[in-house]
Amino acid sequence: MSSDDQVVDIVVCLGSSCFARGNSEILAVLQQYAQSQGPNASVRLAGCLCQDQCKQGPNLKIGGEFHHNITAAMLRELLQQLDGSTRRSHGEA
Repeated sequence: MSSDDQVVDIVVCLGSSCFARGNSEILAVLQQYAQSQGPNASVRLAGCLCQDQCKQGPNLKIGGEFHHNITAAMLRELLQQLDGSTRRSHGEA
């Protein structure tokens, strides 16, 4: 990827509550996704400690937008949407 403004940040809460509620599965989905994207990935993965959203966990942010009560299936859907919008922004059909 040639420019950081074309990269979408995905930040996973690694606080104990989110992790206990399923973020370990979310991490596995994200790792698989990142590997499938290869070296030209349009996402940057990061982890953070508690974001004070524990009751709504597991939580993650995609492009600065919070997503709560995330399941692996929901994340896969969000990533498909992200792929579509990334392709459109790069002029792909």
